[in-house]
Amino acid sequence: MPQNLRVWSKKFERSKMELDFKIVFGRINELVAGAWVTLGAFGLSLSIGISLSLILLFFRYSSIKPFVLLAKSYVSFFRAIPEMVLIFWMFYCIPTNGIISFSGFFTGSLALGLVAGAFLSEIFRASINSVKKGQWEAAHALGISGRILWIKVVLPQAARLAIPPFVNYLTELLKATTLLATIGVGELALKAYVLGAQTFRYLEFLTAIAVMYFLIIYPVAYLAKVLEKKLLRSYT
Repeated sequence: MPQNLRVWSKKFERSKMELDFKIVFGRINELVAGAWVTLGAFGLSLSIGISLSLILLFFRYSSIKPFVLLAKSYVSFFRAIPEMVLIFWMFYCIPTNGIISFSGFFTGSLALGLVAGAFLSEIFRASINSVKKGQWEAAHALGISGRILWIKVVLPQAARLAIPPFVNYLTELLKATTLLATIGVGELALKAYVLGAQTFRYLEFLTAIAVMYFLIIYPVAYLAKVLEKKLLRSYT
């Protein structure tokens, strides 16, 4: 057996027998760097998704039929496409056809944002539609209409209804950023895999990023519950 192969074999056998998380702390800076990339991709895709969802929401409630049809078609199309397929198509297919290309980070975030726009618009639309019809009728009876109706009556109630599904989608979007690893973006999951390959410590590094994802997601979910309770007390 060649010397190099023998050395790697011994390292692999030793890694199976020992469980040592000290090596994770020794490479923690690389994991933190990956976490910042993950959060950056999440923030960019969320910003794109929210912006698109508000535009789609405006189109859905528009009296112009082509706008309504466009919004419905967009939602139906992007809700049916897997994120990974869209990421691959935008990253590999668009540049090969002579169209402008972007970095893997921006391309992946844009793809996730396009899908997020479709899902978030439906979350917001369902929340608005869940506001009881009597609320609309009572507002009209009091002479409240237009922008005041939306700001004072509809949106506060819709916001409370939208919080649970919105936060649920936030967690799904954050976890979906791991798909950017498939196009070489050095986010948290890819960093852990590379470090695991270099040290044969997959268990330690993958366990570490699982803990990191939990520490990122759980506070968001907890704060959402607190906000939901406050809004519930405000309108009961």
